[in-house]
Parts: sequence; structure tokens; C-alpha cells
Amino acid sequence: MGKTQDNLMTAFAGESQANRKYLAFANTADKEGLPQVAKLFRAVAAAETIHAHAHLKNAGHIGDTVANLKAALEGESCEFTKMYPDMIKDAKAEGNDAVARYFDYVKKVEEVHATLYKKAIANPSGLAKTDYYVCKFCGYTHEGQCDSCPVCGAKAAAFFKVESCCK
Repeated sequence: MGKTQDNLMTAFAGESQANRKYLAFANTADKEGLPQVAKLFRAVAAAETIHAHAHLKNAGHIGDTVANLKAALEGESCEFTKMYPDMIKDAKAEGNDAVARYFDYVKKVEEVHATLYKKAIANPSGLAKTDYYVCKFCGYTHEGQCDSCPVCGAKAAAFFKVESCCK
């Protein structure tokens, strides 16, 4: 892998992190009654997404849908089998039990994501038409409505429906 390829992936990571950070900042601005600042953060976050997608494409990391599903499955599987277990262990060793507990929630959710991707890989054009709902506390993703989160215990009101994009 050459320097340009490394730079594309570094830029992708930076732009991706900026996007998520700016969206979090926008939520804070909304809560503080500063809607125009929130709108600015969301506008720049959208621009960062454009940059991140272009970097990923230029690095050759966007394939057809099946290849993308396989790449997503690989990433989610690594997260729940290696990354989060190691992070849980480190947090516990440092006495950060709350962080360890949250990492455990995320680990469980990543395993659910892997299961959903496996299902999609098995029959990408035959997935049942269903809505997906996500827990706003831990990220648990469920096919159809959910009465309560099996990961963090949040009630149905904590779930939001993921809308399709019309692009």
C-alpha cells in the first residue's frame, strides 16, 4: 500500500470522525437553544460525509453490494470478537466499570449487526421488506418494532425508525 493509499484512509478516518463529532455538537447546540449553530454543525457534517465517501471510493474500498456486505460483516465481527472484548478488559482493569458495561452493550449490538449482515449476504435481493428500529441508548438494531431493548433494557419509546434515503 503506497503513501497515497495510506493518506486516503487517514483522511477517511478523520473526515468520518469529524462528521460524527459535528453531529454530536449539533445536538448540544439544539439542547442549548442555538438552532442556527446546530444547523451549521449539520451542514459541515454533511460536507465531511461527502469528503469521507470520496476518500473511501478513491481508495477502492467501495465494491458492489455483496462485497460491501461482506466488508461490513468482517468489520462488525472483528468489533464483537476482538476489539470490544479487549476494551472491556482494559476498562475493568482501570476501574472504569461504567465504560466497561457500555462497551459490553456495544459488543452485543455489534454481534446483532453481524447477524443482520449475514442474513443480507445470504439473500440480498430477497430480504423481507421490514422497518429497522434502533435504540437511542445502546444502538441495538431490530427488525420491526421492539417492546424493549434486549441489550440495555430501554423501553419501546427509546427506539427510532430508520428511514430510507431517497437519493
